[in-house]
Amino acid sequence: MQNRTTDIEVKNLVKMFGNFVANDNLNFEVYKGEIFGFLGANGAGKTTTIRILCGLSHPTSGEITVAGFDAYKETEKIKKNIGYMSQKFSLYEDLTIEENIELYGGFYGMSRKLIKKRTSELLTKLNMEHARKTLIGDLPLGWKQKLAFSVAILHEPRIVFLDEPTGGVDPITRRQFWDMIYEASNNGITVFVTTHYMDEAEYCDRVTIMVDGRIDALDTPGKLKEKYKAKDMNEVFIKVARPDFYQ
Repeated sequence: MQNRTTDIEVKNLVKMFGNFVANDNLNFEVYKGEIFGFLGANGAGKTTTIRILCGLSHPTSGEITVAGFDAYKETEKIKKNIGYMSQKFSLYEDLTIEENIELYGGFYGMSRKLIKKRTSELLTKLNMEHARKTLIGDLPLGWKQKLAFSVAILHEPRIVFLDEPTGGVDPITRRQFWDMIYEASNNGITVFVTTHYMDEAEYCDRVTIMVDGRIDALDTPGKLKEKYKAKDMNEVFIKVARPDFYQ
């Protein structure tokens, strides 16, 4: 890992809300093309960290660079070099598939010609060409999520942030979604993903587990299972985040 390009570098990140410490001295790096899992219970500080890395919130202190840009001074440059997808909000339900792609392509500063080309490529790849005039609100959840991911990397960003992207979809669709993540990673896109599904943590190159605003574990799934003498990542997560469970 030492010789790989670093796409995200976080040193001593602290984020305070009044007297509340949301991020407590975080330190980690994410490498180009890596699938980096960011785990933690609700309230652990994951979303706060992602907002800072996406240029949507300023850290209280620390050194943070994303895609080579400073998280304090170059947030607009960060936004142009990343993609983002969330379980809660991604595409506009009252617009068609085609309209959503055109809209986001415009947000990303792509030319009309390039948007048209990428739209055809995307819909052909997803076997959705016949549905380009369909409203997003009329699509099954699995289709929505696969389409939302494709739109998030439409402009070929250096990094894509996925915030619980597979929540609520069936196991087969989740597997297909992860095939898309692998493909993006193989194409050099860095994937920063949060998930509540511990089996998905097994698919990541490295995993970090946050507890009460701190990073309490960071390594490959294999090494974490070895360290915590666990049979799977679910057991690792419980031992790190809920140690009293085994007492």
